[in-house]
Amino acid sequence: MKSIYWNAKVYTGEAKLQQAFLIEEGVFAAVGTNEEILALADGDTDVTDLKGCFVCPGFNDSHMHLLGLGQSLKAAQLSLHTNSLTGMIEYFRRFALEHPPREGQWLWGRGWNQDYFTDTDRMPYRTDLDAISTTYPIMITRACGHCCVVNSKVLEIAGIDAKTPAPEGGRIGMENGEPDGRLYDNAIELLNPFIPLPDKEELKDMMRLACRKLNSYGITSVQSDDYSSFRAVPYQTINEAYCELAQSGELTVRVYEQANFASLPELKTFIKAGNLTGRGDEHFCIGPLKMLGDGSLGSRTAHLTQPYADGADTCGFSLFSEGQMKELISFANAHGMQVAVHAIGDACLDRVLDAIEAVLCEYPRTDHRHGVVHCQITRPDQLERIRRLGLHIYAQTIFLDYDNHIVESRVGKERAATSYSWKTLMEGGVSVSNGSDAPVELPDVMRGIQCAVTRASIDGTGPYLPKEAFSVKEALDSYTIRGAEASFEEKRKGRIALGYFADFTVLEQNPFEADAKDLHTIKVHSCYLENRCVWDRTT
Repeated sequence: MKSIYWNAKVYTGEAKLQQAFLIEEGVFAAVGTNEEILALADGDTDVTDLKGCFVCPGFNDSHMHLLGLGQSLKAAQLSLHTNSLTGMIEYFRRFALEHPPREGQWLWGRGWNQDYFTDTDRMPYRTDLDAISTTYPIMITRACGHCCVVNSKVLEIAGIDAKTPAPEGGRIGMENGEPDGRLYDNAIELLNPFIPLPDKEELKDMMRLACRKLNSYGITSVQSDDYSSFRAVPYQTINEAYCELAQSGELTVRVYEQANFASLPELKTFIKAGNLTGRGDEHFCIGPLKMLGDGSLGSRTAHLTQPYADGADTCGFSLFSEGQMKELISFANAHGMQVAVHAIGDACLDRVLDAIEAVLCEYPRTDHRHGVVHCQITRPDQLERIRRLGLHIYAQTIFLDYDNHIVESRVGKERAATSYSWKTLMEGGVSVSNGSDAPVELPDVMRGIQCAVTRASIDGTGPYLPKEAFSVKEALDSYTIRGAEASFEEKRKGRIALGYFADFTVLEQNPFEADAKDLHTIKVHSCYLENRCVWDRTT
């Protein structure tokens, strides 16, 4: 059956908006004026009047954690109660009473941010969680995912005490010579052997929840780091869960898996099993080797070349040694695999660029599309190296909503003046896609677009480096065609054009006509995957 959608404002990637389009067998078959497209209708054509709504390609979140988002949706939503530590703990106490963990299970929460606390300037400690319970395990994860706090029961179960050494690339928070419950980056891995693991059906339930949330924001494609969500769950189980959901029609976003591995033996086993970039189908596909290079600005674990301006006792740290990083990237590159490395601090970025440049000299590739995830604290010389190496940048403009409040105080005026320079990279010919890093942030595309265009927080703080602002067109493209470029799919998705997947999002207003400060208020009317409506606001 043919489907026609007309009476719309259709963004095809060009400045001139079209009015209508035809879909046949799940792909766009024609785009044009109302008259041109309606003339193609026959007796079996389904015709939909979009009543003047704006239509664009389905949004593509180019870096997030779909499984982690699903897990967070089942946990206590601490991000909604982070105005004060006292208020957050009180909410969490009520949550615990309403959702007591089953025997053998842990109580989870995610989303706190100590920078928003108005009653204290510290992070939560184990004693705060002990006030809720010392009889069952409790773990709360900071919004960034690079720090967690656990209660005394978890420390007891994991055997973490004053004599426990912090692993390389991690830190154990201490107070008066004893662990205070805070664990940073690789130190969180100390808990992995003790965390109760979900089975495949529970994983699928998390995936369904996340897909529903993503569709509500108009997202039809994601590039997702899932293997790090539950390290002890075999990657095969996660892949099977995705593929089974795809077969049953329940996987309502296309997934390009950013395969996270932290050791060379694990990567070798993965690749030996045939898991190379591009393996899979249009619903679930293996993407790049994903590496977590350093931490976050919010937890002061991003690796800087100079000490933090508001924490002179630390520069943060990298999660891999230079040798480890190079050997992983080298093996992936030599086997034709794409690489995407998280780098927030400029010291970490130096390591990433050095490693990629070295391995490309060893095994040159013309269209590798290796990339840097986040790329936040940067120097001009690093921006030039990124351009010269032909890297892809996975930006998160939504981060400006929070980071506008802290970036200069965290890293100092000089470094802040050359950071978050994604427009400069774009002007140099670098492909820059956009995403949310959900569940670090909600996968709210229109908020991300507003931050990209205004360079200000949603509350109006800023603008920060307004010369780095995107146009509305550049912002839309960063969530559509640029995301497709990140996954080698720019010839089949990311545009409303002949032969492309019929994935599209309907907005209630035209973002080209909206006031920049109101872009985040534009609602998603409906969302379609391969011409199947997977979200409708009215129902």
